[in-house]
Amino acid sequence: MSSDDVRKTIEDTIKAHRVVLFMKGARFAPACGFSASVVGILDGFLPSYHTVDVLEDPAIRDGVKAFSDWPTIPQLYVDGQFVGGADIVKEMHARDELQALLGAEAVGPKQPTMTVSDDALKELRAAAKSMGADGAIMRMEISGKYEHDLYFGEPIAGDVVVDLGGMPLHLDGGSAFRADGVHIGFVNGPNGSGFKIENPNEPARVRQLSPAKLKEMMDGGERFELVDVRTPEEWERASIRSARLLDSDLEKELLAMDRATPLVFQCHHGMRSLQAAEQFVRKGFRYVYNLQGGIDGWSASVDPSVPRY
Repeated sequence: MSSDDVRKTIEDTIKAHRVVLFMKGARFAPACGFSASVVGILDGFLPSYHTVDVLEDPAIRDGVKAFSDWPTIPQLYVDGQFVGGADIVKEMHARDELQALLGAEAVGPKQPTMTVSDDALKELRAAAKSMGADGAIMRMEISGKYEHDLYFGEPIAGDVVVDLGGMPLHLDGGSAFRADGVHIGFVNGPNGSGFKIENPNEPARVRQLSPAKLKEMMDGGERFELVDVRTPEEWERASIRSARLLDSDLEKELLAMDRATPLVFQCHHGMRSLQAAEQFVRKGFRYVYNLQGGIDGWSASVDPSVPRY
């Protein structure tokens, strides 16, 4: 796109949505800490807002910096006006100025409905008792990537408090938005015991797939696309049966598929394929897997006839 086309695209986006955040990554999968921090603040006020992933288009990433005359990402726009980056948003939030700027849409989080198993409640009560009388309360934080952290800490002004069988659980505003329907359980297994948190709001994410499980899927005739993201030279040296080498034509074919199509990505050791898999999650695919250990792990544990290099 020309610079004029980029500018028009940015202007049209800002006009089309009351609140726009130009960020690295997506709302439910931030790709940098600064973007994640602003998402966490906005999520405490707004059930929905528009985000633009600047990593998908370098022209937009550079263009919005010139458009706003601001050198960093993320960038927040409200009612067509540039608000600022991460530091300014944090400062406005600390001064209780952000909710007024966001206006009537900033309704704040609703009281989430949460459940807890008897075993988990017993463990939580025992942990609370062991904390003594130091004033610590049980908190849960749910990040923009839906990473759950359950711990004891200090109460914070504006906390949303949920009653879990007589145990008060404190959440910040962003976590409360993400917590509706959460169930806290407790499991005992061969690798130890611990809390198991099930969150129905968690968006699609990349799941790790063992070579043994991939073979089981193949042997069972399951429908999925096995995508090899290595170079053509590596492909010539070794490949997995039914895998397809990712190129521009295959990418177009995949993007035209139903977003419920399972995708399995693989490379040499699993790092490049993880990056590719995350891109397809951001494109809306819901069942995306990364082969643990890549083709090297496949050769070592499943099919030794595939050369290792």
